[in-house]
Amino acid sequence: MEVLRVDLTNLGVRREPAPLEWAGWGGRGLIGRILRAEVPPTCDPLERPNMLIFAPGLLTGRGVSAGDRLSVGAKSPLTGTIKESNTGGNPGGSLACLGLKALIVEGTDLFGKTHILHLDKDRAELLPAEDCWGLSIFEACARLRERFGKKAAVLCIGPTGERRLPNSIIAATDQEGYPSRSASRGGLGAVMGAKGLKAIVIQDPGSRRAAPVADPAAFRRAVRAYHQSLADEYFTSKIFPEMGTAFVMENVNHHGAFPCKNYTCGTISHLDKISGKALRELILSRGGEGRTAHVCMPGCTIRSSNVVADAQGKRLTSTLQYEAMGEFGANLGIEDLDAIARLNEMCNDIGLDVIETGATLGVAIEAGLLEYGDASGAIRLLDEARSGTVLGRLLASGTATFGRVMGVRRLPVVKGQAIAAYDPRAYKGLGVTLATSPQGADHTAGYPLYSPLDPHQPEGQVALSREVQVLRAANDTLGLCSFVLAVTGPEPELVNDMLTSAHGPNVCLPFPEALGQEVLRTELAFNRAAGFTPAHDRLPEFFRDEKLPPFDLVFDVPQEEMARIFEFG
Repeated sequence: MEVLRVDLTNLGVRREPAPLEWAGWGGRGLIGRILRAEVPPTCDPLERPNMLIFAPGLLTGRGVSAGDRLSVGAKSPLTGTIKESNTGGNPGGSLACLGLKALIVEGTDLFGKTHILHLDKDRAELLPAEDCWGLSIFEACARLRERFGKKAAVLCIGPTGERRLPNSIIAATDQEGYPSRSASRGGLGAVMGAKGLKAIVIQDPGSRRAAPVADPAAFRRAVRAYHQSLADEYFTSKIFPEMGTAFVMENVNHHGAFPCKNYTCGTISHLDKISGKALRELILSRGGEGRTAHVCMPGCTIRSSNVVADAQGKRLTSTLQYEAMGEFGANLGIEDLDAIARLNEMCNDIGLDVIETGATLGVAIEAGLLEYGDASGAIRLLDEARSGTVLGRLLASGTATFGRVMGVRRLPVVKGQAIAAYDPRAYKGLGVTLATSPQGADHTAGYPLYSPLDPHQPEGQVALSREVQVLRAANDTLGLCSFVLAVTGPEPELVNDMLTSAHGPNVCLPFPEALGQEVLRTELAFNRAAGFTPAHDRLPEFFRDEKLPPFDLVFDVPQEEMARIFEFG
């Protein structure tokens, strides 16, 4: 496979063979190795030396269900750390099927011009973006698909990314052409905007299985076994298609782990109005364009996405997941699913991370800019972000910056990034992940909610977090959706059989321990060189000082134990 390097300083594009040492790497793991080798760890994330890397996983583009996720990485303008954020949709498989192991965007246009990168199987070219620059994500994607064809895959930023604001996403189209997926966390849309790149358009490669495999017959057998396990597993065959990620809401409320009212309480009284069951019933009752089981990536059998329709049956948003419902519903005290869906869709269109935005709006309430339950006030503030007013730019700069300017003390952030919609005092293993992950406060870096350990007790939580962080790091290197870990975690041989038959024996490190540990070592080395130490791996003090109702919990995992989490031996 090959690497495409796009130099925006000199406006050059070149395609070259992938180095042999990259053979066993993809996705998150490859991003870490490229950044460690080629990006100065102390660079300004929004200046020329930073790189923006798009890397399909080791199994992407090969007809593996839930295997076409695309990793996007850079030094983060939000956290200052290494950052990988991955997305579903069709760009990941399209890049892999064009024979690309990585797309690396280098430099910055020194003359302030803006660009679209257009790719197909025969060429790669930079085109002017004047007719798209300034448009929202929905407007820009519609225009680009009209120009390049309905089958084109698109990666695009919105107005906040163009303004280089740290809470900016990179949106990705799904197989219907709707930009409903995104690489959301870490502000990578701001890096793309700083380079003067509005969008990447990838022409349909014509095949979903164009990426090469070493032993096609063995690979087909391995994939069949994996697909059968997905079909047999309860969560991947029933719960996710029916409920999506919103199925966790009852469990979160039971454990008192909601981020209620800027992390001042762990349960909500209006769960029946915004639960996963309520969302499913709303979608089914309205019919029309609504879907409870919607495909995020081509060929995915899990179908954990959804489409929420309005009262007229027209698409209101896609996809509405737990994090948006937790941040907008519990954190802001909003009891109306339509209002939550509208806020979710506004973030998608403007180009804002839902998690970071929900946390920022919670801080805005504490700062007195609106009240709990005020959906219209939250919408008004997002309109400020769309318009680019001073307040809107501040809102799009992230929870930490916004809160400090507003003088708010309780800021739920680690390394500059907002915590997702779970309170770490109630889910202590997740709290360890949020504090220690090289990625900043990212729940997807290690999500240990389904363990026999009591999540309210500190014992064993560091070891649990280490285990799941290793597992997630390995999984993100493959290009697999994290939901398949219900199968591949207990049965790693399913993954190793696919890797061996796809890439050959002894090319890839074994999944998950050897592979995941090496990914984390590389990321930690980058962060250490950037100036981060174990002293930065801690939650805000209010989580240790303030008791969380209704169980009066504090985060009491010993800091000295957390400091040793990555001593793999």
